[in-house]
Amino acid sequence: MPVALSDFHPLDLADQALVSDYLRRFPPEISEHTFTNLFAWRAARPLWLAAALDALVFASAAPGHPAVPAILFGPPVGPASVVGILDHYQLPGAIRLPAGPAALLRAAGREPVHDQDNDDYVYRVTDLAEMAGRRYAKKRNHIKQCLRNHVCTYEPMDQDNVEECLTMQEKWCEVRQCQIYPGLGNEDIAITETLRHFAQFSLLGGIIRIAGAVKAFAIAEPLNQDTAVWHFEKAMPEVEGLGQLITHWFARFALGAFKFVNREQDLGLPGLRQAKESNFPDHRVAKFRWP
Repeated sequence: MPVALSDFHPLDLADQALVSDYLRRFPPEISEHTFTNLFAWRAARPLWLAAALDALVFASAAPGHPAVPAILFGPPVGPASVVGILDHYQLPGAIRLPAGPAALLRAAGREPVHDQDNDDYVYRVTDLAEMAGRRYAKKRNHIKQCLRNHVCTYEPMDQDNVEECLTMQEKWCEVRQCQIYPGLGNEDIAITETLRHFAQFSLLGGIIRIAGAVKAFAIAEPLNQDTAVWHFEKAMPEVEGLGQLITHWFARFALGAFKFVNREQDLGLPGLRQAKESNFPDHRVAKFRWP
């Protein structure tokens, strides 16, 4: 193991101020680069952090070596180049690199591979907030059906209702059997961590109530100057059209300050890919891995 790897330590809540400061000064492109995302998913995706060459560097474990930081996770946050960081730490690989750093690797003779399953889907906020035109007709019909059958009310998520969101997440997991599906189980942990630190992470959130009970919620935060990143969205499955409604209302009522919203990746799952494409993304943030 290169001696320089001793610079890394496991990402912890105490790192929030440092990470957030770097991300503010060097705004990211990829959805993974918010403290919320890095911290909330650490049970499923352990990460380590180091400061080198005036940049913050995140590393994930290599396959078969879960306790060792070995793979560069996203580009360095700061002025350091991806090639310089890989050489400095003698890292054998890198993942979640956007096009710019990938081009630097290519120029250095290290050919990156497009990791399409982890491309981010980016939407115009006005498209989701208005859902205008023929292409959104089916979604508008689902929303109308939901509003015709239920009295739905929207309110911002805050410390007064976040516990109700935790309760709803528990109920959602009971219905979807999160305990027997590792992907849903890991997501449940990430959502729970995010909700428990909602105020501390200065997040944006919205909920929908039906008959007084929280039946849907969404959580986002700023990613860069004109883009928010939409971390999570849940709607109780027994209410038809509620998923479309929380998408529509959250974009309308919570994200008006942004031109775009990044709704993260599809992970190569056909159903998730179809759902993301059905909202008509404006563009995608391509990501690459090396080797």
